[in-house]
Amino acid sequence: MSHIIFLHGASSSGKSTIAKALQQTIEKPFWHISIDHLRDSGVLPLSRYRSGEFDWSADRSAFFDAFHKSLATYAAAGNNLILEHILDTPGWAEDLRCLLCPFDVLFVAVHCPVTQLIERERLRGDRLVGSAERDHSKIHVGRVYDTELDSTDGVEVNVQAILRTWRSDLRRSEFSQPLK
Repeated sequence: MSHIIFLHGASSSGKSTIAKALQQTIEKPFWHISIDHLRDSGVLPLSRYRSGEFDWSADRSAFFDAFHKSLATYAAAGNNLILEHILDTPGWAEDLRCLLCPFDVLFVAVHCPVTQLIERERLRGDRLVGSAERDHSKIHVGRVYDTELDSTDGVEVNVQAILRTWRSDLRRSEFSQPLK
C-alpha cells in the first residue's frame, strides 16, 4: 500500500521546507508534490492567465480536479507521496478522501502564527497579499488531523514529529475514517 503524508497549512506556513527535509530523512522513497511544482515548471500558461487572455476562474476547477486525480494515480502505481496542499475550496476534502481512501494517508496540520505568515508572504513576493492570512483564518476549521505542527518549532522538530506519528501506524484523521 502506498503512503501519503498530506501537509495541510496556509500559504507560506512552511509546508515546502518541512516536505523537503522529510523527503531527505524518511526511510522510504517519497515523491514531494504540490501545486507550486506544477506552477513553477511551466505546466500552466501563467503569463496568459495573468494578462487576461485566458480565464483562470473558468479553468481552475478542471485544473484542480486533474491534480487531485493524478495524486491517486501516482499512489495506485505504487508511489509514496509527500503532498503539500491547501483545502480551501468546498468539496475538495471529500473528493480527496474518496480518491485517496485505498492508501495510508497521514494528515498533518502545519500551523504558523499569522504575523509570521504575513511576513513570509511579503518576503516571498510570489503570493497574493492577504492569501496567507485568509487561509489561516479558515482552512483548519473542522479538520481532524493525525498530528499538528507549529512551523516555528523548527524543521527538525517537525520532521521528527511526523516520523513518530507515521511510524506509529495510528491514524485518526478524517482521511482514515470510513467513507459514508
